[in-house]
Amino acid sequence: MLTLVYGQKTWCVAKPSSDETTLKQNLNYACSNVDCSILREGCPCFSPYNLMNHASIAMNLYYQAKGRNHWNCHFGNSALVVLTDPSYGSCIYE
Repeated sequence: MLTLVYGQKTWCVAKPSSDETTLKQNLNYACSNVDCSILREGCPCFSPYNLMNHASIAMNLYYQAKGRNHWNCHFGNSALVVLTDPSYGSCIYE
C-alpha cells in the first residue's frame, strides 16, 4: 500500500501498457460520472488528441471528484497513482 506524506497531491493516469479497448472503457466510464468538457475540441486538454491522453485526463477527473482514494484510481488495474503533476501547457490536471 502506498503511504503518502500528509497533504501530498496525487493524480491518476492510465498505465502506458493499457490497451485501446480498456482506455475507451475507462474514458466512457469516467466521463459518464464527471464533467469531461475540458476534453472537447478547442478546450485546453483536447490536444494532443489521442486515447492515452484523453483517458488519463478523464480518469484523473474521476479520481479527484471521488476524493483521491486509491480505489478510485484502479480502473481494472489499468491506472496508476502518480506524485508528479502530469499537467502540460494550458492543460492543468486538477
